[in-house]
Amino acid sequence: QARLVESGGDLVQPGDSLRLSCTSPTFALEQYAIGWFRQAPGKEREGVSYISGYVSTPYYADSAKGRFTISRDNAKNMVYLQMDRLKPEDTAVYYCTTVVLERGSWTPFGSWGQGTQVTVSA
Repeated sequence: QARLVESGGDLVQPGDSLRLSCTSPTFALEQYAIGWFRQAPGKEREGVSYISGYVSTPYYADSAKGRFTISRDNAKNMVYLQMDRLKPEDTAVYYCTTVVLERGSWTPFGSWGQGTQVTVSA
């Protein structure tokens, strides 16, 4: 429900790696599916990845599969997005939020935070 706090964005070069973090100072994330989304200037917001709340099953969009890894540390109340082999087209503001999972679909739920800027440029 409540908006989450993202961190870890930076300016990096193509091929570099970056790990984004997501947390909430007000409630535990453990039971919730958490998704990562991104939005670049002039483009609509798109889903990148999510991880389920009970068995931590990951899902990746085609743009992320094979390069990104989502994980969570419940003891730290954190969800991470490890991004490897970054490309210029990964440049965007990245957001995390709770996600509602349905049959074959996932929908963000709650307010959007400020996100964290990822810039991939030589």
